[in-house]
Amino acid sequence: MFTEDDLIPISALQHLVFCERQWGLIHLEGAWAENRLTTEGRQLHERVDQVESESRGDLRIARGLRLRSFRLGLTGRADVVEFHRLLDDAPGRRAPPDSPTEGVRQEGADGWWQPVPVEYKRGRPKKDHCDTVQLCAQALCLEEMLDVNIGCGALFYGKPRRRYDVPIDDALRAETEALTLRLRELTESRRTPLAAYAKKCDRCSLYDLCLPKTVGSGRSASAYLRQTLDQIARPSGEA
Repeated sequence: MFTEDDLIPISALQHLVFCERQWGLIHLEGAWAENRLTTEGRQLHERVDQVESESRGDLRIARGLRLRSFRLGLTGRADVVEFHRLLDDAPGRRAPPDSPTEGVRQEGADGWWQPVPVEYKRGRPKKDHCDTVQLCAQALCLEEMLDVNIGCGALFYGKPRRRYDVPIDDALRAETEALTLRLRELTESRRTPLAAYAKKCDRCSLYDLCLPKTVGSGRSASAYLRQTLDQIARPSGEA
């Protein structure tokens, strides 16, 4: 079990899955740069945050809910957590839970309510698992905080303007916990991973800070800077 001082942002886990070097530049070196994609993503989250929590019928929606897991050592904030009322057994409706661990109580409301984390993304579904791992980490935090089992979350992507349900199954849970251990290992090492160029680098806002084509394959940024300064200082016309 970790303490409050040990907690690492869930966003670091998402950055790690996308690119370990990007994670190191942001979370170890404090580097950041905006581009069109990050600006659009930030604005989308700001719009989500501006909408107040709401309740309608058998659905309650909480926005900006603070999350934490002392077991995994993670903390963060959910864009949205939906609470769906678990209805009485009837045609086309879900049966009430067999035990409180399948739902939670809501203040001022009867019955049991099933929490469903929902994460908003500006672009399209990704080939890697960075978004689903982030969503699963949120679900694991909610399970610990609320003493509840969560079987499903959702990702909403801005480009297709479509919501995708994500099963929080055993495989995704195992992947998320393994990546959390990797995150802790790299955090304790305090070393930024080396650059390794891939096509996704071209869309990264940290491209000019990372220099994946220049300092990849084990070359250090300091060596690159020394070489660049030598070329600037070299008299014109000298090879």
